[in-house]
Amino acid sequence: MPRFLTMIRIDEQNVPAEGPGPEFEGRMAELLEEITKAGVMLDTAGLTPTSEGTRVTWSEGKLHWTDGPFTESKEVIGGYALTQCKDKAEALEWTKRFLQIHPEHLTVTAEVREIAEG
Repeated sequence: MPRFLTMIRIDEQNVPAEGPGPEFEGRMAELLEEITKAGVMLDTAGLTPTSEGTRVTWSEGKLHWTDGPFTESKEVIGGYALTQCKDKAEALEWTKRFLQIHPEHLTVTAEVREIAEG
């Protein structure tokens, strides 16, 4: 079965400081339990803020290092999910359900990409 990487893109500047709240956390826990029991979820996690990250670029034969935060980026990858689904349609269905549990006032984007297997 193919594997898919879903990258969750967020606007770091608009994430509530107080966190998502217990209602959201409960809905997320239920969905993660369901997707795990279905044998689809391989791994998932949120990422630390860009202020704690470093970008490494290879350009013109040299490495360049840039410490965060990356203020020039409106959207950053805030988390990921690695799933194993029967096809892209199933991966998109789980992604849709994941996005729909978020509060309406947030903008969250998910990019779903199949992993190229040798």
